[in-house]
Formats: sequence, C-alpha cells, structure tokens
Amino acid sequence: MVLYATDTMADWEYGYVIAGITMAEQTMPGRFRLVVASDSQGKPVRTMGGLQVLPDTHVSELNPDDVGMLILPGADTWSSDHDAILSFAEDLLAEGTPVAAICGATLGLARSGLLNDRAHTSNAPEFLLGTPGYNEGDHYRSEKTVSDGTLITAPATAPIDFAKAIFERLELFPQPITDAWYGLHTTGEKKYFDQLIGTSK
Repeated sequence: MVLYATDTMADWEYGYVIAGITMAEQTMPGRFRLVVASDSQGKPVRTMGGLQVLPDTHVSELNPDDVGMLILPGADTWSSDHDAILSFAEDLLAEGTPVAAICGATLGLARSGLLNDRAHTSNAPEFLLGTPGYNEGDHYRSEKTVSDGTLITAPATAPIDFAKAIFERLELFPQPITDAWYGLHTTGEKKYFDQLIGTSK
C-alpha cells in the first residue's frame, strides 16, 4: 500500500488507516507493507499538525504492479500541482487497482476528470463545483464514504468510515474484526471492545 505524503497533509484523515495496516502487518507478516511516497525529492514533508514525515520513495519510482492500493489524504494544496501522483492514480484505476481519496484529495481527482464517471463524495458538493475538469457533480453522493469499483472517496469528517472502507476493500481483517473495530471507534461501547478482543484470538 502506498500513502502519498505532501505538505499540509491532514493528520487525522490517514491515522486510522496506517494504524490498521501496521496492525495487519504485525499479525500477518509479509502480507501488507506501507510505503510512504512523495514528490519532495527526498526532503521531509510537514503535516498540518506540524509533524515531519520522511518519505520512503519518490512518486516517479513507484511501480503500478507493486501497489495494492494508493491512499491520498487531504491537504491545502490539492487545487493545483500533484500532477505526477494524479497521473499515477489514473493508471491504477485503469488497471483495477484501488485508489482511496479523502477531503482535498477528491479535489485533485476532480481536476483530473477521474470523478466524472464514478459515484463519489467529498466535503460538500460546493467543494468540487466549478473545478476545471469536473462535470458539475452528476455522480456526487452525500454520504460518509462512497465506493465505486476500485475508487473510494470520503469527506474530511469521516476518517473512521474511510478506514473501514479501505479495510474492507483490502480484506485487511476478517469482517467480524472490522465490524467490531468500527463499532468501538464510533460508539466507544465496551461490547465492541470485547468482540474485538474475542475475534482477534
């Protein structure tokens, strides 16, 4: 799995996802591996929360055949630039490889025309309207997450639902574990913790 890292990336939007991937790697070594890629030419990127992240590789070095999913978090910079990763996302979608985008990253996909023929969501319809390359929201859905084929989209306010959709797409965990994880993180009820512990044994 590839996480695209860019300056001002929104920490809360990918945190649940990468924690889940790491947990899966610990329980099933060798099946999952998270790679952080950027277009920063080897320099760290600074997240919206002020953390410095040193990417593992540059976007140009990614091989589509080695990618199980591309994860695009939101940032303040998606209204321009990011052409390399958006072109890579287009190639992945054409090959049937999942791409998951949240918040501002959906704006980047809209600019590239990648939402015009796919059901999708974002922060609000108005967030995407008027974007060059976007067909004015014919396929917009006001939902927490939308999956259309291999594309997953979500608004900034739904990082838990975004993570759940990714877990299910990748079959990261058996469904009872994913359901218990989701219940725990959305309600805080102890019964979901007990289910999570019980299904993990």
